[in-house]
Amino acid sequence: MTRLINIADRESDIYEWFHVATREAGGPDLLIRANRSSQRKVEAEEEQRLLWAHLSALPLAGHIDLHIPGRGGRKARQAELEIRHAEIRLQPPKRMKAEPITQWAVHAFKPLPPEGSEAVEWLLLTTVPTLTLEDALERLSWYAARWNIEVYHRTLKSGCRIENRRLGDADSLESCLAIDLVVARRILYLTKLGRETPEVPCSLFFEEAEWKALYCYVNKTPTPPDEPPPLGRCHALRGQAGRLPRT
Repeated sequence: MTRLINIADRESDIYEWFHVATREAGGPDLLIRANRSSQRKVEAEEEQRLLWAHLSALPLAGHIDLHIPGRGGRKARQAELEIRHAEIRLQPPKRMKAEPITQWAVHAFKPLPPEGSEAVEWLLLTTVPTLTLEDALERLSWYAARWNIEVYHRTLKSGCRIENRRLGDADSLESCLAIDLVVARRILYLTKLGRETPEVPCSLFFEEAEWKALYCYVNKTPTPPDEPPPLGRCHALRGQAGRLPRT
């Protein structure tokens, strides 16, 4: 049985979304990164506490090693995160007259980041029961997959140019998007393979006419090579061809 989880970043930390999702049995499952500025409160030992302070004070459940990729001038590094998790009763904001909502929270935190590095801290709220450390680590792995989803959407925009479509009705746009979704998936797949296995021949993934056409188009020549170039070479050509996005 397939289970669908709505995963979103801090801009989706909206109480009404949790309220709708939990209002009826069988509602959508959510996994949302909490926004510290929202000042969420929870019921705890017959009093209300701030969500972040409550999770930070819980007993340590375990650790996980997380690879943090380099970005800009920041080097890639490994970070050991402290993991805490709990069932919580999330209080509604003052603007709403509603009962508290039962959720599960997972807190991942690097207490002493290297000098000059930003501290890693995630606090995730989910409608999916999270009772054990293994459950908490699985929720973290779900959230970590969100980055690939964002890259996929960016591939749709910069690789397939979906925002440049000028179609006259919703049915036409839906049909076009159905094709672009498949194309974007293949672009993203080949981009990753080009980085991970750059030496394999591109003929494993492209028909002869495809790789020859790509080579001739990029190099502005009518004569393709006798042997197919490695996949990494095709990946390197993506910027010149103006089709494959950086990830």
